[in-house]
Amino acid sequence: MAEGVRRALAILALCLAGPALAEAPATSLRPMPNPLGGAVVAAAAPEAPAAAGAAPALAASLRPQPRPADLARRIAELRVAAATTGLDLASAAKPEPDLAAEEPPSRKERRKKKREMASMEGSVCGVAAIKGEPIAPIGSKVKGCGVADPVRVTSVAGVRLSQAVTVDCSIAKSLNAWVEEVAQPSFDGKLSELRIAAHYICRGRNNVKGAKISEHGKGRAVDVAAFVLTSGKTVTVAGDYGRLLRRIYKAACPYFRTTLGPGSDGYHEDHFHFDTSARDGGSYCR
Repeated sequence: MAEGVRRALAILALCLAGPALAEAPATSLRPMPNPLGGAVVAAAAPEAPAAAGAAPALAASLRPQPRPADLARRIAELRVAAATTGLDLASAAKPEPDLAAEEPPSRKERRKKKREMASMEGSVCGVAAIKGEPIAPIGSKVKGCGVADPVRVTSVAGVRLSQAVTVDCSIAKSLNAWVEEVAQPSFDGKLSELRIAAHYICRGRNNVKGAKISEHGKGRAVDVAAFVLTSGKTVTVAGDYGRLLRRIYKAACPYFRTTLGPGSDGYHEDHFHFDTSARDGGSYCR
């Protein structure tokens, strides 16, 4: 149907061009000799004298033009057909793009695309370096607990987690960025594992009964107790909180909304608490 409309538009364009030719000034035409006898009408230079009867001869050589009423009716029919098929009249006469003329991707481009696709396998939160899987929404009978869009994360920035953590993507992305930009460089690229002390659990803050629901109960918090290196050495917050771990901890403040550790409040002496609380205000770093 669309092809028929395009063909009709092409014919319509020819018809509309006819009257313009027929009304061309006679001074632009002159008879030319014809080897077979007679004369034909051809374009002449602007300074050539007008040939008598040239305009009528040209009009006679053109095909009969449709009457205005017929033309208006045909245009209306074409518009109805275009509306029925969803065809854009302004672009109907445009040639179809030649897809065969497009150059196929090079071998280098294909390899790059393949690597990109492979890197996204098993990833979550739209970040290739965050490996894991999406899981079903977590509900709770306790008001304030639950996670609408949880993921189970097994590694971030190429560093495995000692246990899969159930969190939302806000904390997963922040943890991934902190490991990649702070923790891993601080260990000269030799960090292989994070020892996780806690992730999602519906409880009050600091495990105090009746306290306000912790960010752990909303899937927006994770606790890190130690760092395992490729050599097998384990650096713990409880036993090795010195210059290196202090620097790593303080550098975490811009990545999270809350950072708590040794010396903060007495509840975090053996681990780092990181969360992406939705509360108003800036970061809370102690």
